[in-house]
Amino acid sequence: MSAIVIFAIFLLIFSLIKFLNLTSPPRPPKIVCSDPKFQEIILKYCPLLLETFSPIRLWGRSGHVQTIIHATVGRTYCPSIQARRFAARAEDGATVTWDVYEPTAASQFPEVYTIAICPGIANSSESLYVRSLVSLASSQGFRCIVLNHIGVLPHVKVTSPRVFRYGETGDFRLMITRFLESFPQSKLLLVGFSMGGNIVSKYLGESKPKPDNILGGVSICQGYHAQKTLSALLGWQNMSRLYLFSMTENMRGVIIRNREVLLTEDVKRRYGIDERKALTAATLPELDEQYTRRVFGFRSVDELYKCDSSCNYLHNINVPMIFINSKDDPLVHPSLLSIPENFVGGGHPNTMYIETEHGGHLGFYDGGYVIPQAVTWLDKTVVSVVTALANLDTF
Repeated sequence: MSAIVIFAIFLLIFSLIKFLNLTSPPRPPKIVCSDPKFQEIILKYCPLLLETFSPIRLWGRSGHVQTIIHATVGRTYCPSIQARRFAARAEDGATVTWDVYEPTAASQFPEVYTIAICPGIANSSESLYVRSLVSLASSQGFRCIVLNHIGVLPHVKVTSPRVFRYGETGDFRLMITRFLESFPQSKLLLVGFSMGGNIVSKYLGESKPKPDNILGGVSICQGYHAQKTLSALLGWQNMSRLYLFSMTENMRGVIIRNREVLLTEDVKRRYGIDERKALTAATLPELDEQYTRRVFGFRSVDELYKCDSSCNYLHNINVPMIFINSKDDPLVHPSLLSIPENFVGGGHPNTMYIETEHGGHLGFYDGGYVIPQAVTWLDKTVVSVVTALANLDTF
């Protein structure tokens, strides 16, 4: 065997080890909390946070593989649960829908608590990771309500010139308001994934009035700062541009599917939209410039991103709040993780920041060598954390 072949094999093995991050040891999550009593309660009901998070041994230490598996496979165990779908018309004519899942087991509390879930970009109640969490939470006695982002469900007609956006809280707010009209006594715990985490955090920090029924919130894998998140994704390091391309395609797909409503001649004339430029936009910032900021009435993309970034609203959150991020999330630049860490560590009571060494973007697959456990670490942690927040209400 020639030296060149040996070197090529060595280089291939070295590259594979580096890509799979096999030399990175599993660790317990990093916990930041400046409120000892709050931390004590959370850890009492979520002892998983004190244990080592052990991702799949062969591929689970790679944030890229965790993220890709999440995006392509979803969850390995996702039983079907019956839901009731509700709809309401927003002030701008948009049709907002959400699904309600009743608990499948008795609640450990005297009353039924409700988890209000806001999915990630271009996702809905039909997304597998959402259904997986709903299944586990329902089996623990929680009712769940899930927002369906406008334009995502193929059989629900779009009725206004817009869909969802990164920091638009109006749809989530409408769901909460209408739900409480039917269940006025229900206590709410808010959970948001990725973009949904940004929406939940911003909603809780906005100055607009909110119902007293809300007990707290959980944010998972959000980027906190829209401008900096997208700026980092525009680079080619760490495969960032590929992830941005995928997100852009998802968003563009939603617009194309609903173009008969979103891109009528009247809409294009009214908002100054160039259909060709909008549908050929190569990145999310370009698409936001050609479509999103126009239909939502922003003068520039910078103005849109400033309005949509939850980091500008965290200081106004006055209910218990927990942030969960993964250090190897390829969609959230490591520098952005200082935002929740500094906020929580700055003396804000009833807040906690949880950071895992591995997990990728919404993956968090753990288990043996190749096959992940049926219920992921993330699902178990979120339900345990929500249980802890519900117990806070009983003190």
